[in-house]
Amino acid sequence: MERRRTNVAPASQQEISISIPGRDPANSVQPLQNDKKLYSHKCVPLYKAALKGDCNEAKRILGDDHQSMLRAAVTKGYQTILHVATGAKQTNFVKQMVELTGHDNLLSLQDENGNTAFCFAAAVGSVEIAQFMLQRNPNLLTIRGGGQMTPLYIAALFGKSKMASFLYRQNEDNLEPDDLENTFFVSIETGLYGLALQLLKKNKKLLAGATHAKYGTAMHMLARNPSAFTSSCPGWLKGIKFITNNTDSSTQALELVKCLWKEISKSTHKDVLKLISKPSKLLFDAAHSGNFKFLAVLTRSYPDLVHQLDENGRSIFHIAVMHRHADTFKLIYEMGFDKELIATYVDVSGNNLLHLAAQYSNPKPISKVPGAALEMQKELKTFKEVETIVKPSFKEMKNNDGKTPWELFTDEHKTLLEEAEKWMKSRAESCSIVATLATAGVFQAAFTPPGGNKDGEGTPNFHSKIWFHIFLMSEAIAFSCSCISMLIFLSILITSRYRENDFLKRRSVSSIAMSPSGRHTLFH
Repeated sequence: MERRRTNVAPASQQEISISIPGRDPANSVQPLQNDKKLYSHKCVPLYKAALKGDCNEAKRILGDDHQSMLRAAVTKGYQTILHVATGAKQTNFVKQMVELTGHDNLLSLQDENGNTAFCFAAAVGSVEIAQFMLQRNPNLLTIRGGGQMTPLYIAALFGKSKMASFLYRQNEDNLEPDDLENTFFVSIETGLYGLALQLLKKNKKLLAGATHAKYGTAMHMLARNPSAFTSSCPGWLKGIKFITNNTDSSTQALELVKCLWKEISKSTHKDVLKLISKPSKLLFDAAHSGNFKFLAVLTRSYPDLVHQLDENGRSIFHIAVMHRHADTFKLIYEMGFDKELIATYVDVSGNNLLHLAAQYSNPKPISKVPGAALEMQKELKTFKEVETIVKPSFKEMKNNDGKTPWELFTDEHKTLLEEAEKWMKSRAESCSIVATLATAGVFQAAFTPPGGNKDGEGTPNFHSKIWFHIFLMSEAIAFSCSCISMLIFLSILITSRYRENDFLKRRSVSSIAMSPSGRHTLFH
């Protein structure tokens, strides 16, 4: 495609004029036929005034020659002061400059890339400027910008939700099929799920099965993006969002999936499988990324999908176990008898579901568990939970490498076990020291009562006060707790064998995690 250029030159050049066949001269920025002196004295000050929104200064500079100067390029990108002011969201400046010239075709002027000032308004999300411009020139909606992009596409591309919704309402019945598809895909890409949902509801047949050259279908895009379904609003604010009727984007994304899937599932089973399998198998895209809510929508309305296998003979639950996506794995409990059947699947390497639970990849992308010991405990809990799903014979089943699930677990977690042992010992030593110091401090405090003792008698001065008895009780409790803590940490150092199953005993690990020094170690 030939690059669009305007019939203009920067003011620093002399008498450059480019003629493009088919371009309306009314939409062309006028070249300034002067030297750099004029550029310095006129264009640069005008540019600064437009950025600041200084109308008085701009009018002073324009003088009587405002008709031609307003059409002049003030940047090397062939942009007028309207482009500059719109990009800076100077609403009042834009209005006054348009009213000054009295010609609405000023708004149709295009820069080097073919962008009008209206395109700039779409990019920066200034709805007020866009409304004003459309009142003066409704044809701005149909003038494409750089790359043949419509203003609606530009607003969606820059993630301007309010602007995109406004432009769609203005032009929803006049969009061409290609523009609808492009805007639909870019809306999903930039997280404007509300706009994507609006487009889909009015153009279901066109958009539900539409395929983007880079991203695949809309379902593929959503499958790979679990964050789209995670609310960015803290839990305590959700009630406020409900009261204000402000729909969260995660809710819109989920509604978009439901609407897409409802339309897709109207097709034959063969067509459904074809659509979700190209350019990639979106079920497994979602399973790899831990997109629980996306998978829940599909499997609850189309249960047969849980039996789909990837090229390695694994179901979405096998993938969920491999990548430790607990929420996705919990969907298996909704499967009824299918749960028993899925648990019997063996992949091409001879691994059953329990073998996959035994695997451990280190380092993991993100571990939410602090400390090697707690990580080991988490891995064991996952293994034990999967163990309750599989048949008893699968616990001793060997894979192609001749290993049972537990043997594989032991081999895979050998390094983690060593790190966990070091972690436990170092934390237990630190906590023991703190507990010993605390015990010593509490013990000493018991012999130095507040207020001192009576001379010659050794009786505390405040022994008859109620608060003094409370103090004594607190001392006794504190001393007991300190001694117990010290003994627990010493027992960890002396008696622990640091085998895999030892880390399932929550007492020793949790004692360190919940102790003052342990919390400091874990969270600071």
